Amino acid sequence: MEKIKTLHELTKLVHGQLVGDPNVEIAELVSFEAAAPGKIVFLVDVKLADLLHDCPASAAIVPLAIDEAPLPIIRVANPYLAAALIQNHLLEQPFQAHGIHPRAYVGTDCQIPGQITIGPMAVLGDRVRLGKRVTIEPGVVIGNDVAIGDDCLLKANVTVADGTLIGRGVIIHSGTVIGSDGYGYATDARGFHVKRPQMGIVEIGDDVEIGANTCIDRATFGVTRIKSGSKIDNLVQIAHNVEVGENCLLVGQSGIAGSTVLGRNVVMGGQSAIAGHLHLADQVMVAGQAGVSHSQPQGARVGGMPAIDMRKFARISAASARLPDMVKEFREIRRRLAERDETE
Repeated sequence: MEKIKTLHELTKLVHGQLVGDPNVEIAELVSFEAAAPGKIVFLVDVKLADLLHDCPASAAIVPLAIDEAPLPIIRVANPYLAAALIQNHLLEQPFQAHGIHPRAYVGTDCQIPGQITIGPMAVLGDRVRLGKRVTIEPGVVIGNDVAIGDDCLLKANVTVADGTLIGRGVIIHSGTVIGSDGYGYATDARGFHVKRPQMGIVEIGDDVEIGANTCIDRATFGVTRIKSGSKIDNLVQIAHNVEVGENCLLVGQSGIAGSTVLGRNVVMGGQSAIAGHLHLADQVMVAGQAGVSHSQPQGARVGGMPAIDMRKFARISAASARLPDMVKEFREIRRRLAERDETE
């Protein structure tokens, strides 16, 4: 069902400044390539303002630096954020409950409200508790004693192991495994590895999104915890007893070893890694492919392997690009010195 909103309503939604007709109706946010009447586009870079000329869209979201344009505009401090808010608002649809598919399996003593969608071949263990407006897509497996809050979405083939606690508004994408055993072994004198039982659980806060094929291990004892608002990309590994703070961003193929604690708003770039038993304070940023081997203070920016201050790493990277020329110059200097020694 298409949702139509006026520019006045959309401007109010993003706390922007409207220049133009407030009664213009908008049904969709699109790229400039797909611009058409009834649609709104967004412009992040002021340098690209020429794109607004001859644009067939009904309106545009623009930075505050743009005062006027050939079409109605919503001026905002952060066009990227405003575009996301407007697009989500236009796409939002009321929940439609389809009930429990006849080919799904539900264990004993489960608490399942009427407003629910459970797809075919989904399996729920015993004593599972589901909130309202939860969608469980085909092939999802949920273990015993799992609790899932209101308005959650579990995409196809997600696995949630026994005892996991999931808050409200959580999205988990296909292939992800929550609550698999942590990687813990004790090695005897002959070199044989004895598995350590993993007895803890995973707890996921509200409004967390977890990408496809990510693994979050249950704790050895206690809890592996992902706090509210954090967003985790595809193919991320989070080991046992890790704590991820509120509103963190973990980009694809990053990994966190056991018992490490992240503060609020920590950012891990793609393919970065953090060693175990460390503490990264609030707002630390780890560059892509960095390897963090020491705890980091609040606001630190680190890169490289092993990770060091980002400014120093940038200087080292710039210098390394000049190494071939520096080696050539060094060899020339050695040759000249050798010739001078021969003549003396």
